[in-house]
Amino acid sequence: PARITCAVLVALAALAEAKVYFKEQFNDAGWKDRWVESTSWKSAGDMGQWDWTAGSWYADSGDKGIQTSQDAKFYGISAAMDEAFTNTGKDLVVQYTVKHEQKIDCGGAYIKLAPKSDQTAFGGDAPYSIMFGPDICGATRKTHVIFNYPAKDENLEMKKEVRCESDQKSHLYTLHVKSDATFEVFIDDESKLSGSLEEYWDFLEPKEIKDPSKSKPEDWV
Repeated sequence: PARITCAVLVALAALAEAKVYFKEQFNDAGWKDRWVESTSWKSAGDMGQWDWTAGSWYADSGDKGIQTSQDAKFYGISAAMDEAFTNTGKDLVVQYTVKHEQKIDCGGAYIKLAPKSDQTAFGGDAPYSIMFGPDICGATRKTHVIFNYPAKDENLEMKKEVRCESDQKSHLYTLHVKSDATFEVFIDDESKLSGSLEEYWDFLEPKEIKDPSKSKPEDWV
């Protein structure tokens, strides 16, 4: 199972000032009042249950997180923010911790920033603005960074793969989207990839496209 621990953090920063829009540490039993489990995404028999636990091993028994409790099940859970936000002219930081306490054959532990909707139906097909985090399936070990782009009505995947961690330790994943249209992905505070949004996602139409009516001249070698 994938254990999500410590802080789930969404923050905006402008110059030296930052505002935290969402923070969850799962450090009290009241977390159930703040989160809504997805109950109508799949049939009841296909949905797994979340546990609130420090896990099988830990440094502090009070440092708890939520953990998927059954194999081969679907899981979804969401929490509403107190207010909507825009990151226009500001930096956006999304950060959270993941721990897989067993070897994963196929499973994702990513998070999504999504518009307001029926939280009980939140799942794989629910619309979102950003999807970020590790996804493991077979030989694939990647960290998703996907942006929904309304102008194209598409979810745009990153064109270069960032390998995620696949051991049984806790790992901190951070996405920093900057106001100058650049980004940086960190794992355990180590930069894994940075650059311009235009370079790594197809927000813009290609500057050149192939003309299917044209072919190479016969005298070209």
